[in-house]
Amino acid sequence: MTAPKDAPWLFRTYAGHSTAAASNALYRTNLSKGQTGLSVAFDLPTQTGYDSDHELARGEVGKVGVPVSHLGDMRALFDSIPLEQMNTSMTINATAPWLLALYVAVAEEQGADVSKLQGTVQNDIIKEYLSRGTYICPPKPSLRMITDVAAWTGVHLPKWNPMNVCSYHLQEAGATPEQELAFALATAVAVLDDLRPKVPEAEFPAMVGRISFFVNAGIRFVTEMCKMRAFVDLWDEILRDRYAIADAKARRFRYGVQVNSLGLTEPQPENNVYRILLEMLAVTLSKKARARAVQLPAWNEALGLPRPWDQQWSLRMQQILAYETDLLEYDDLFDGNPAVDRKVEALKEGARAELRQIDAMGGAVAAIEYMKGRLVEANADRLARVEAGETVVVGVNRFTTTEPSPLTTGEGAIMTVDAAAEADQIARLQAWRAGRDEARVRAALEALRQAAATGANIMPPSVAAAKAGATTGEWGDVVRAAFGQYRGPTGVSRNPSNRTEGLEPIREAVDAVSSRLGRRLKFLVGKPGLDGHSNGAEQIAARARDCGMDISYEGIRLTPGEIVAAAGEERAHVVGLSILSGSHLPLIAEVMDRMRAAGLGQVPVVVGGIIPEADAVRLRAMGVAAVYTPKDFELNRIMMDIVALVDRQAVAAE
Repeated sequence: MTAPKDAPWLFRTYAGHSTAAASNALYRTNLSKGQTGLSVAFDLPTQTGYDSDHELARGEVGKVGVPVSHLGDMRALFDSIPLEQMNTSMTINATAPWLLALYVAVAEEQGADVSKLQGTVQNDIIKEYLSRGTYICPPKPSLRMITDVAAWTGVHLPKWNPMNVCSYHLQEAGATPEQELAFALATAVAVLDDLRPKVPEAEFPAMVGRISFFVNAGIRFVTEMCKMRAFVDLWDEILRDRYAIADAKARRFRYGVQVNSLGLTEPQPENNVYRILLEMLAVTLSKKARARAVQLPAWNEALGLPRPWDQQWSLRMQQILAYETDLLEYDDLFDGNPAVDRKVEALKEGARAELRQIDAMGGAVAAIEYMKGRLVEANADRLARVEAGETVVVGVNRFTTTEPSPLTTGEGAIMTVDAAAEADQIARLQAWRAGRDEARVRAALEALRQAAATGANIMPPSVAAAKAGATTGEWGDVVRAAFGQYRGPTGVSRNPSNRTEGLEPIREAVDAVSSRLGRRLKFLVGKPGLDGHSNGAEQIAARARDCGMDISYEGIRLTPGEIVAAAGEERAHVVGLSILSGSHLPLIAEVMDRMRAAGLGQVPVVVGGIIPEADAVRLRAMGVAAVYTPKDFELNRIMMDIVALVDRQAVAAE
């Protein structure tokens, strides 16, 4: 008689776009195909606490997720989906208290017993300062709101995971496995230290047991599997030694995963199917360190928005592994393996060294600038290895000869967001505001303001404001007024690195152009809109610095007007814009118009992002001098292109 199979992990796909109604239809379709949990992607205005009609939201509405501006949107998002029976993961951080408040309000409208709600709010703001950029407030009040959510759910939503320590984006930002382990665990320690005084001592172990993690799994799947085993051991060690948690069940490392999106390639994108499969094995093969939930990207996410069929293909990959293979019939396959044990111990020791450094600096909040700098350096090293061919990426820097892919041709090969969706969302938002009880909304927002000022838990007034009809932007405005806004470190030092490989010809060219210009070539790098994925902009700025250019890079979340004003004030010779959210057409059109209006039409503008060729043609027609996409991995070539652009402009001006 065979042993019973283990239950499979939760099957998820990360989804949401255009409008709440369109996303609801997608969720219901995915659930009908065997998906067992929802993973909600919110658009950037929702993530950063702005309404869909705010200036900074222009071009971003519905692009990387679903816009949720008020209770009506949340109702539409989960229409006919019984929340009491669902396990819902919401990738939301700065506005996590607000989105959870809306979710609870809708569940109550459905008649659900909210104490039975199961799911997760990511609610990890520290990694936002390091890698993803959807923060609002400074670190200390942000940490307070994380633990407010945790303490409140401990009483009202005992099955809910109130915080999902997210190392996923750390790896996307270039973290080594040791850094990913250490920075995530340091974040968890900061949260637990802040949470401990907010809950009764007897209830603290149960609260610790609700903290979960969300990790990344890259292509080096043996190392990644060992990393997960190291996570299990280190988390157990920290909870036992630092917090005296006696219950082994409360010390379990509970995590969900999305496998690596950074490694998805634009050239030969069909190869991404194999990459995704191998990366999934890293978090499923070892029973001791198996993920509780898995969501897989689609093979074509380096090209644009996946279609429902593309998401289905990734879901089927999980189902085949869980139901057709015999993986779930066996004990851990790697216990006692000496090679695995050696690698796990090496990773743990490297992580402990980083943790000691962070602890000596005062913990994760105090060490944000240090960690950001380490990530930028590690990512620069990774890119340099790819550029030099030391790290092989099939189809990109080796084995590049290819047949045309039938998967990427034809009408509808890549899904795009309906251009009318933003106008539709704004119209419904304005109708919502017009139809609500304004006095009730004002009273609820005043109660929220008082809670923020006095230190009372932020959740009860957030739930009341949600039910009263307040909007995401109004909640965000109260938080911004109470706690202030914050601009995180860029991680790009003014001092050149020690990297010299292949840079001498570029430095000579920069010197020659600078002599012609009469001053050092000035390169302004900007990120218009709300896209906080700054890895590409950071690496371009750092490489330009190492090539001898005078760089200006102030980080994320700038309006087109601010970028153009900076270009004029700093007398930039070239402007580089980075946008990965799909909002490149409206944002760059506005930048180009403003450049011409400011008398800067002669300054070359170059653009980088996930940009389909049809859009690249339109950008060049607007006057953009060059367009770069993920296939353009040779940063030194890009640097020479930039120097040549400025040189041609200088010659024309003589």
